[in-house]
Amino acid sequence: MNRIMVTVLLLVVVGFFGRPSFAKPPQEKTSKTPAVQMDMRNVMYHFTDQIAVHILQLHGRVLPTQRARLPVFDDVESFTFALDFAEIAISTEVLSHVLNHYVFAAPDAPLKDITVTTAGNSIKVHGKLHAKGDLPFATEGTATATPEGHIRLHTHKITVAQLSVKGLMDLLGLKSGQFINTDKVPGVRLEGNDIILDPIQLLPPPHVTGRVTEVQVQGEAILQVFGTKPPAGALPVHNGNYIACRGAQLRFGKLTMADTDLVLIDMDPQDPFDFFLDHYKEQVAAGYAKMTADAGLRVFTRDFKKVQNQPPSQPVALSRRSAAPNR
Repeated sequence: MNRIMVTVLLLVVVGFFGRPSFAKPPQEKTSKTPAVQMDMRNVMYHFTDQIAVHILQLHGRVLPTQRARLPVFDDVESFTFALDFAEIAISTEVLSHVLNHYVFAAPDAPLKDITVTTAGNSIKVHGKLHAKGDLPFATEGTATATPEGHIRLHTHKITVAQLSVKGLMDLLGLKSGQFINTDKVPGVRLEGNDIILDPIQLLPPPHVTGRVTEVQVQGEAILQVFGTKPPAGALPVHNGNYIACRGAQLRFGKLTMADTDLVLIDMDPQDPFDFFLDHYKEQVAAGYAKMTADAGLRVFTRDFKKVQNQPPSQPVALSRRSAAPNR
């Protein structure tokens, strides 16, 4: 093994095992891209223990926030996911949890005990009007994308205390916004009797930017399409489920990649890649990593749910391989 490869291996080992870092060699390669490019396929992405979305595919960028010089995996406030194109599904169970424990969590929130369900192409919302003495309510409607990239739940039916009131409200010229104040509720507003959701504001960090262009009800999940089509030339970087980061600078653990070439690969591709950024180190430690011929990393990663309640694993084993770097 020549001297350059030995140096590269030492740098990678230092990053994963936490020993004192070496100074960067003066001839270190610089990135040709201004931002880290990110691609995902078939990933169950956790924001919290209870909040996870199914990313069928995603193409975008990882942008450092104003407070950070570069994106850092260990600090969700250091970066933003900028979506160019994505198909992301959220189950009605998870959406109900988001609304109850994140969006309407404040003691004086106007709505409480919210449950979201589907029926065919319709979306039903049940809950309590907290500002009106916890009166039970229910709405039913369809979902579409708004011109500004939000989700509109167009209401066809409203009941309060099991009484249908939409017809009476229409007759009297009354709108839901006259009874429910959502001014202080992030990601939710009322237009007439319609509920407008901004999916970008509904979820906890890491922050996401993007424009919803299509909404579909698929079984007990709501599929959100961001953008209109994948970027030109976007090809899978692996045959299975993965998260890939390419170009610019990215820090994860104690390793900083100057021209990022990192692919986290699902070790069990029969089901979605269950990934939780808060616990990525345990997931990585339960797998193994390989280095490509040009110093990229392919990290074969265990699903989050499969590393829970397991005994601690040995540190990640690194090996060099000569296969093509995009596999």
